[in-house]
Amino acid sequence: MIEITRAQEEVLMALWKIENGAVSDVLETLPDPKPAYTTVATVLKVLENKGYIAHKTYGKTNVYYAIISKNKYAGFHVRNILSEF
Repeated sequence: MIEITRAQEEVLMALWKIENGAVSDVLETLPDPKPAYTTVATVLKVLENKGYIAHKTYGKTNVYYAIISKNKYAGFHVRNILSEF
């Protein structure tokens, strides 16, 4: 697994919360102040490139979903923290 930034982690957590959704769905789930729509779209593409999420296309809309579970990510995150000490 590749490490992700805090902003990427927030978008991933929002996606876990809604299970799957378009950029606008993820944006609605994020806390205020909300980032720009294009920022969320870019972060979703980066997360997809890093192997955390995938998407299905329905017409012109991409619907994103996580392919890494919260538990798997939590284990990876804890191992990273412990390895730094």
